[in-house]
Amino acid sequence: MKVAFKQVDVFTSIPFKGNPLAVIMDARGYDDAQLAAIARWTNLSETTFVLPPQDAAADYRVRIFTVEGELPFAGHPTLGTAHALLEAGWPLKTPGKIVQECGIGLVEVSISDDGALAFAAPAATLTPFSDALMSSAFNSEAFDLSQTPAIVDMGIRWLMIPMRSAQAVLDVAASAADLQRLLQHADVNGAALFGALPQGESEQYEVRALLVEGGSLTEDPVTGSANACLARYLAAQGQTRDYRARQGSAIQRAGRIEVTFADEAIWIGGQTVTVIDGTIAI
Repeated sequence: MKVAFKQVDVFTSIPFKGNPLAVIMDARGYDDAQLAAIARWTNLSETTFVLPPQDAAADYRVRIFTVEGELPFAGHPTLGTAHALLEAGWPLKTPGKIVQECGIGLVEVSISDDGALAFAAPAATLTPFSDALMSSAFNSEAFDLSQTPAIVDMGIRWLMIPMRSAQAVLDVAASAADLQRLLQHADVNGAALFGALPQGESEQYEVRALLVEGGSLTEDPVTGSANACLARYLAAQGQTRDYRARQGSAIQRAGRIEVTFADEAIWIGGQTVTVIDGTIAI
């Protein structure tokens, strides 16, 4: 059976410079094993599967799979799925607003006049964290000691590591073995390092998101959930000014994330472009 399929590039307006996502536009009738097999086959960081909503307030329901299993929430799949459905003419219950249902509940997505999408960062819990493994995991001592690393949990869990500068973030050369031990100690999905860019740049923070998958070090090109966790981390310190972040520089990507604090919400936004538009045989 052929099903509508899109592959989109999230957090970029330039194809091949963001974070790719596969979107299966209608996953009705397929079981968990089939969804997991498709996600393993696409071999992308995430593949999403669109289903009718179970909550009457939602426009659609999405299930998010990595090659290793299902996530209750993730940022770039949220924006990428919304982009794919809007492009396909998906009907919305409220013009200008998308309500996605996923594993953590309902997530609102706003639509800007220029086509950019932004999701409302879910609520999060923050837990200070310290571990002697950090130095060896990142082969660095350039941590920003004025800030405390923290586990930020919003359904997906990131260990936030403040660095002295953007260059310190880029200079990190992680050790897969020690990073895996660190992530296990923290019980998180990955580590997100961030540092301030010099004044005068169009962005304010450099971000890198590092994971260990199948025993191998992986760097995520642009990560919505990690940036949402960063925004929650900064807000907890009283930093609630709008800012822009860049991610992917170390792996020749050019992800750009817009963070906006408005109406007691934190919005994580950016552009998305479609790279492949067709069908997939399931």
